[in-house]
Amino acid sequence: MEKSSIVHQYYDAFFNKHGQTALPSHLKTLNSIRRCRTPSSGELYVKCPDCDFAEWRPLSCGNRNCPKCQNHLASQWIEKQQVKLLPYELRSFAWRNQKLAYALLFTCVSSILKDFGKRSKNLGADMGMTMVLHTNNRRLDFHPHIHAVVPGGGMDKRSCQWKQVKGDYLFHHKALAKVFRARFLAALKETGSHIPKKLPAKWVVDCSSVGKGIIALKYLSQYLYRGVISEKNIISNKNGFITFGYTESGTKKTKYRTLEGEDFLQLIMQHVLPRGFRRVRDYGFLHGNAKRLRSLIQLILRVRIPPIIPTPRPAFKCSCYQAAMIVMAFRRNGGKPG
Repeated sequence: MEKSSIVHQYYDAFFNKHGQTALPSHLKTLNSIRRCRTPSSGELYVKCPDCDFAEWRPLSCGNRNCPKCQNHLASQWIEKQQVKLLPYELRSFAWRNQKLAYALLFTCVSSILKDFGKRSKNLGADMGMTMVLHTNNRRLDFHPHIHAVVPGGGMDKRSCQWKQVKGDYLFHHKALAKVFRARFLAALKETGSHIPKKLPAKWVVDCSSVGKGIIALKYLSQYLYRGVISEKNIISNKNGFITFGYTESGTKKTKYRTLEGEDFLQLIMQHVLPRGFRRVRDYGFLHGNAKRLRSLIQLILRVRIPPIIPTPRPAFKCSCYQAAMIVMAFRRNGGKPG
């Protein structure tokens, strides 16, 4: 079931019920999805080189929350990477102060992982990591947290040695959680933000091995560019209600949740990030500016990176010969060709 059809059907009901509290970015996202692959998003005049068949084809909206537009970006991200949690009591604060709360999450998590890596009893080296902000749980409730993929080793800059993690064990999750709680609350206090008096004494950090190389990258890429719900998980749209399925993390059983159409849209829109906020960030030797250090590590480890052939953007195909059609002109909103 396509998300765009749901947006079209329940847009007015959503606006009447949630329009007063919806952020401008939410309305922009909804309108982008409504226009996606319609003449309102612009059209290209394409021509088949084999049979001279030509027609106008609508463009995608390009919004990062639209499920139809992000597959190519996910492929590009994986190619690029080949070469180089909050408690419930704080969620209302995170919702009201999204840029601040999300930025603090990135800062605290990255600094903790770097500090743990530098400890001689852990690794005694400078680490690299790729982190992605995720704002929902499997039920699509608001639950901001960070996913991080960390290579199993680090660079000792003083001795120019690569230090490898032994086995699949990196850091103790309870120690990470304890330091994360203290550091995040201290960062909140420095900003002058109100901190609820009753907070859990124990926070949760989950550590697990997700594989090596491309397997680890594909694990992280599933949290990028696809939106908060896959269209295949939207089960039904009947009598004004939307039902979607999800896999419960503990039992691995499939559960279902049913909401009114406008409330389903509100559930999705609350995960639209503030304008310009980067969901994915690299640190340490995986940072874009650490190419020289990364090349040294690859030399030490005798790693040869084969040339990456960029995945081409999907082309318009001719319905007769399936040949890639040539773009001849562009127009927006049915206007004159440019």
